[in-house]
Amino acid sequence: MSTLSRPEEQTASEKAYRVIDTDIHHSLPSWEALQPYLDEPWRTKIVAPNSRVGGLGVEAGRSRLDSTPPDGGTPGSDPEFLVQQLIVENHVDIGILTGNIYGWNVHPNPEYANAVIAAFNDYTIDKWLTPHDQLRGSITVNANDPEAAAAEIDRLGPRDDMVMVIIGATSTSPYGQKYYHPIYEAAIRHNLPVGIHVSAAGTGIAHSATAVGTPRTFFEYHSGLPRIYMTQLISLIGEGVFEKYPELKWVFIESGVVWLPHVMWRLDKEWKGLRREVPWVKRPPSEVIKEHCYFTTQPLEEPPNEDWLLQIFDMINGEQCLLYASDYPHWDFDALHVLNHLPPNYRRAIFQDNAQRLFNL
Repeated sequence: MSTLSRPEEQTASEKAYRVIDTDIHHSLPSWEALQPYLDEPWRTKIVAPNSRVGGLGVEAGRSRLDSTPPDGGTPGSDPEFLVQQLIVENHVDIGILTGNIYGWNVHPNPEYANAVIAAFNDYTIDKWLTPHDQLRGSITVNANDPEAAAAEIDRLGPRDDMVMVIIGATSTSPYGQKYYHPIYEAAIRHNLPVGIHVSAAGTGIAHSATAVGTPRTFFEYHSGLPRIYMTQLISLIGEGVFEKYPELKWVFIESGVVWLPHVMWRLDKEWKGLRREVPWVKRPPSEVIKEHCYFTTQPLEEPPNEDWLLQIFDMINGEQCLLYASDYPHWDFDALHVLNHLPPNYRRAIFQDNAQRLFNL
């Protein structure tokens, strides 16, 4: 197994900045692992066939071929192996665990989903955060049960090792609507940003992954994922969420970034002509987005001309809003060197400064 190199200015004996990885998908070795954290009837139900949510699979597998633990099991399920392969070999100083359980927010049975999600949070604390001080956690909640979600945030929000609330990007209604606001109020009570990560689109009680029907292949589904993030961002702006909650910060995880200038410019144009319809939006939407929204780098788009990507970074004020994410252990994992071509000021901001500020690290 080859050791991945730190960005060039970090190979010097004097370390220039820390590396904070904001999207690490730790997982369960099996569903049985959650049983000690569950009461009946959920303890039995979690291992029953056809009792869980799912989605389109990847024919080549979801994970790096070298990420399976030495003793077997699910990639990302062995804390010691993950810390060695990612934190040590990839020179990460702090890793933020995002898990893979947020797709349960579209399970038809909210009580079941709430129990499984809370069990996963407790499992994360017990097996991952307590033994490893390089790791931080995300409080996963069921966005489609906002009252229960707020209670889970209040339960775990006081913990120093929980640095974000995370919800599935797939929802039954756009996230700007008032139904979801108790989640944001709870996050603000504990000074936590809200992150969304796409999962389980088109499954359970979720709508189709697209506005015109269900894609037939993972290639189509994965290529079109930014549409989900666009819809949620437009809703958050149009419903005035950031005017109502000026302290709220939002993280778009695994969304890409090149779609953002188009949405910002279109929102600004529509706002100029239709602002009487949304009088609560007091400023150009692009200004609101730049103040409140963050975006992880993985999957970072790779245009044939690298200068184009830097131009887009300038358009979105990327030096202030971008966060490094490896997406470990997924098949499209990004090691540190994918950002080596960026100017030094961008590398320091993306690897350290923005995450340090956002997550109070």
